[in-house]
Amino acid sequence: MVRAVFPGTFDPIHFGHIDIARRAVRFVDELIVAVYDKPPKNVLFTAEERRLLAEKTFKDDPRIIPRVFSGLIVEYCEEVGSELIVRGLRVFSDFEHEFRMALTNHRLAPNIDVVAFITSEEHSFLTGSTVKEVASLGGDVSSFVPAHVEKAIKMRFNELGDDGPNVVPMTSLRD
Repeated sequence: MVRAVFPGTFDPIHFGHIDIARRAVRFVDELIVAVYDKPPKNVLFTAEERRLLAEKTFKDDPRIIPRVFSGLIVEYCEEVGSELIVRGLRVFSDFEHEFRMALTNHRLAPNIDVVAFITSEEHSFLTGSTVKEVASLGGDVSSFVPAHVEKAIKMRFNELGDDGPNVVPMTSLRD
């Protein structure tokens, strides 16, 4: 059985992630959507909440399995018996970062390879940070995320109240 791991923060899972996962699973028997539990950035949802959102997203495909992981991705791959990491490339600047990560991971675990899928054009601008920023400013994110994720985002920002926008690093959508 060929098992691949698609790691990320998935805060929140959006149509760009979904596109990559659905395309990648065509080439493997099982795809683990590996939700990283301690990202070095502000998150809106806990790791378990992010896993549950991903689980609901992929409920129609039993070959896509969301799980939470911690530590080095290559160690997690070895733990679950995967020799393949799936990544997505959106824009040119992603390539340098992904290239360095792939080389580092190859140095740490030469038996594990990285496959990068080019994000579909309609999702090339989409990031979790963009989704959160638009939502924090009251914008419509229904074209960025599935309905259940949109609902969860709205609920979270309602819980956070006036502090909501302070949780999200802003780029330039305010001005």
